[in-house]
Amino acid sequence: MHIHLIGICGTAMATLAAMLQRRGHRVTGSDAAVYPPMSDFLRAEAIAVYDGYAADHVASSVDLVVVGNAISRGNPELEIVLDRRHRYCSLPERIRDEFLWQRRPIVVAGTHGKTTTTSLVAWLLTHAGLDPSLLVGGIAANFGASYRLGDGGDFVIEGDEYDSAFFDRTAKFLKYVPDTVIVNNVEYDHADIYPDLAAIMTAFTRLLRLVPSTGLVLIGADDPGAASLVTSARGVVETFGLSPSANWQARAVEAKVDGTSFEVWQRDTRLGQVHVPMTGVHNVRNALAAVAVASSRGVAFDTLAEGLAAFRGVKRRMELRGTAGGVAVYDDFAHHPTAIAETLRGMRRAHPEVRLWAIFEPRSASSCRRVFQQAFVDAFADADETVLASAFRTSLPDDQRLSVPELVSALASRHQRARHLPTTAAIVEAVKADARPGDLVVVMSNGGFDDIHTKLLEALAPREAR
Repeated sequence: MHIHLIGICGTAMATLAAMLQRRGHRVTGSDAAVYPPMSDFLRAEAIAVYDGYAADHVASSVDLVVVGNAISRGNPELEIVLDRRHRYCSLPERIRDEFLWQRRPIVVAGTHGKTTTTSLVAWLLTHAGLDPSLLVGGIAANFGASYRLGDGGDFVIEGDEYDSAFFDRTAKFLKYVPDTVIVNNVEYDHADIYPDLAAIMTAFTRLLRLVPSTGLVLIGADDPGAASLVTSARGVVETFGLSPSANWQARAVEAKVDGTSFEVWQRDTRLGQVHVPMTGVHNVRNALAAVAVASSRGVAFDTLAEGLAAFRGVKRRMELRGTAGGVAVYDDFAHHPTAIAETLRGMRRAHPEVRLWAIFEPRSASSCRRVFQQAFVDAFADADETVLASAFRTSLPDDQRLSVPELVSALASRHQRARHLPTTAAIVEAVKADARPGDLVVVMSNGGFDDIHTKLLEALAPREAR
């Protein structure tokens, strides 16, 4: 079968193309901008992807077109698909029909922590020899990829609540026929799709109602939004978190320079102590959820503890990009206020005496909006130095767009050092001038941020010779 992909961006394009090709399909595609590392990966996989959209990219003999949510009517390839009446579907529909009906899908959902938790679950099952499949929205370091096709019965997939395609505005995760669902947390996000939190809660409620009576639902007990879904869930329902009422609990949490240690309890039974090479209580919760899923598959606790200790994280999730001039530069995908707060709080607890920089680019559809104006003030509480780039989405009306100058003023009123530097060059120069050995710099954005991490390290490098 010849399958053509359009309107699927970045890693998702490369991942789905490679998965389909390994299933024996001929795959082509088009994207608005094809650049490394995606272009290199596609070339290595011998997958032809066009840079930009044009009607002649769609072969008349194509059997199926997979339409992503990044395009809408007016796109030349979409128009020719509709004119010719080519068979088409959304990305989550293709994933379901190609991979999920024959497996037991483990769907990891929630506003925060999906990518890390999905990677953790897949790694623990792999470490235990259960040979699962994986599809995740990031590069899981233990696999060196964003996907894995195993021969085991489980398929671990990141469940995104974003919409499916221009013709299907329902959440992607509603297509994933779940056998097991994890809901870490539920907060307001995706302001371009959902009008309010109630609309998001409706999507998650629908997801939980798809779980069979023999399935498993794991709910984050520490999050009010997730906890409110317990009564909507079907199947076997268990909770996890630091709450004493949770079925799966983390106790005696201890932040360390090389990660976090904690005790795992199942109700009133202490299973043992584990260590994860990640900072932050949010990652403790992620690990607990993964432990609960793997335990439901019969994995022994000692094996789980070994797997957690060997977990290598996910690219762009507190990834150390390098150290130069004694300054460590981290890359993190955080863009929601809660994720930023959790990330910085975790670093502060692990490094209480170190000067902590937070460099943030408001880029996502939600983070560029004024709806989070006050929440961002609270999010940077643990930073010693806050540097803010300009809001990426300048097309929003003034009364809807996040005001970065107002955010700086609000932080200053709390006696926090904060500044708005509109260009990457200005940010790099500021860090070069003011950072000192021992500082930790956390760069947060859900986009490329003009490759600022490399530029920071290059600017700081000459200091090593001093």
